[in-house]
Amino acid sequence: MHHDDAPSDDDARARITELVRDARICMLTTTDLDGRQVSRPMVLQKAEFDGDLWFFTHDHSAKIRQIRVNPQVNIAFSSPGRKAWVSVSGTAAEAWRRDRAERLWHPLLGELFPDGPDTPGITLLKVHAGSAEYWESPGGTATSLLGYARAVAADRRADVADVAENRTVGY
Repeated sequence: MHHDDAPSDDDARARITELVRDARICMLTTTDLDGRQVSRPMVLQKAEFDGDLWFFTHDHSAKIRQIRVNPQVNIAFSSPGRKAWVSVSGTAAEAWRRDRAERLWHPLLGELFPDGPDTPGITLLKVHAGSAEYWESPGGTATSLLGYARAVAADRRADVADVAENRTVGY
């Protein structure tokens, strides 16, 4: 996308919200106690994305231990059907509230949490976005990614803009 056609921050945030809702499955990256980055798949809970993302997890999990020490995280979404990717950087924390858990609960979560919100050790993980970036490709995925990689390698910014729309916004 050419700079003249760049969406406003509000439009970019709306686009990020749409892409995040469409993807739903993401990779959550935390920092292990030894400084190593660790990623694992997570399922985003249905909620309005107003800069906060919500996940159910166990309060004794490695990710919760890691977040207690270093709350900086990254969440990466891929929406193959739309040929789009979103990266959200933010701060994570446990945020258990029974009423919120009941609102976010989905029956499919019963496989991981058999007693629903009453499952011992269940908690909510809240990630508050500091910034988010998205890439959206108007053409075929492989072709666009290859074109994007070639343009970046050759430091041809105009070609990169023609290959994919890319925007970063703060929250």
